[in-house]
Amino acid sequence: MSCGEPHETDCSEVLDHLYEFLDSEMPDVDRDKFKQHFTECSPCLEKYGLEEAVKKLVKRCCGHDDVPSDLRSKVLGRLDLIRSGQTVPDHDVTAAPQES
Repeated sequence: MSCGEPHETDCSEVLDHLYEFLDSEMPDVDRDKFKQHFTECSPCLEKYGLEEAVKKLVKRCCGHDDVPSDLRSKVLGRLDLIRSGQTVPDHDVTAAPQES
């Protein structure tokens, strides 16, 4: 996705890190670059608006459900694998090995 115009921050970078922006999990200097990009690029602004709306809807509909105690550690473990560039297995890597 791109509006076809050159930007200081490339559209692919913005879209790759959109959830970090939405979750305020990036340095302020990067947030400022993204905000500037959204003022210049309507396709990215539209994608941002859509993802923000979905996030709000999920929070409203599912924000009160109890989360299983081990879910957070499983999710964080998978994120660590992804960030390190390792292949993420399809099976639960935190489960005890099954006996044959």
